[in-house]
Amino acid sequence: MTIASHIFTGRIVLMRGFVSMAALAALALFIAACGGGDEAPAASTPPTEATAAPSDGEESTTSTGNRTVKSALEVNGIEGWINTDPLTISGLVSDNKVVLVDFWTYTCVNCIRTFPFLIEWHDKYSDHGLAILGIHAPEFEFEKIRANVENAVQENGLAWAHGLDNKMDTWRAFGNRYWPAKYLIGTDGQLKYSHFGEGEYVETELEIRRALAEAGYDVADIPIGQVENQDRDLTAERVTRELYGGVDRNYSPAGLYAAQDDYYLRSNSTVEYVDTWADSGEYPPQQWVINGLWRNEREAIVHARDSENLEDYIALRMDARSANVVIDPQGPEPFNVFVELDGRWMNPEEAGEDVQFDSQGRSFMNITEGRMYKVVEAPSFGQYLLKLSSDSKNFAIFAFTFGAYTDGF
Repeated sequence: MTIASHIFTGRIVLMRGFVSMAALAALALFIAACGGGDEAPAASTPPTEATAAPSDGEESTTSTGNRTVKSALEVNGIEGWINTDPLTISGLVSDNKVVLVDFWTYTCVNCIRTFPFLIEWHDKYSDHGLAILGIHAPEFEFEKIRANVENAVQENGLAWAHGLDNKMDTWRAFGNRYWPAKYLIGTDGQLKYSHFGEGEYVETELEIRRALAEAGYDVADIPIGQVENQDRDLTAERVTRELYGGVDRNYSPAGLYAAQDDYYLRSNSTVEYVDTWADSGEYPPQQWVINGLWRNEREAIVHARDSENLEDYIALRMDARSANVVIDPQGPEPFNVFVELDGRWMNPEEAGEDVQFDSQGRSFMNITEGRMYKVVEAPSFGQYLLKLSSDSKNFAIFAFTFGAYTDGF
């Protein structure tokens, strides 16, 4: 099987530091970012074979009784485990388990969209030979905190085993480059199938059932899922790509990935920015704009003062049906982020799950932890002007993601 003919919807690792214009042009054709990957051309999808061995270059071998299983794909450098004691892929396959390795990170909207399908597969097949192994490979530093991952596992009902791959050792051992990514390993220790990004859920389940049947498990009476891909708004054309806040993923002399030129003068600098697009309302596509005092840190754009009247903000033009923002508080105190859409407060019909309304009818989100917040869930696809403002200096934006699915985010 090859996925070269499929649209890829996932997050790819971005290069850090200086990016040449030629590289950016090539990258623009290849990247399907978390939440904005609907536009990636089919030819840019990666091959399905994983060729990397463990980091030491040796096969991993486990013996159980008279049965010895070798696997070239193995966990490496896991810093902690959730829902399980330490385990290995070789140990699982030696116990006659088919292993579905799922690389994920908890703020990635593409990963979150796959959770219902993973939960369904776990519920249907865990007693019939399937072991799902979640490998949490963090994109941002705050995603390395065990308590944050534990909260995500519990809140999303991810009942299978998870390893904390904070140093990305297992990620590198698999030669992986995507969130989410799934690798199916049979009881002979060999790779049977892999899939990158969202979608192809029926196809993936069929491969799981085939591997289980080869291992001697009877799954014929278990009904198979019916959703191959989530429904996309038929009016959606081009969806805004993922937009990062930090300098590491934004640096370009041409200012390609963020708006104002001052952002590129020096990293980790505090600058008074002026939104010169405010009067006309003609905001640039595929970029964000800030107003007020902000600091351009490595992973986030950070509000650099306590203000009083929501005069400091970040604004962008979005072509989407939904929008999400990754925020990690820079201090322990909770704070509010106020949300405007097209120059007005939101209404309940277009508000995302995390949006509330105060007594004045103002739409806002209460920020208490580092995670992805669901901001916009409009009734239909369209072009909107999104504006987020907060008076707190704890306000730090790591990423925006966008979607065009009819069933949400």
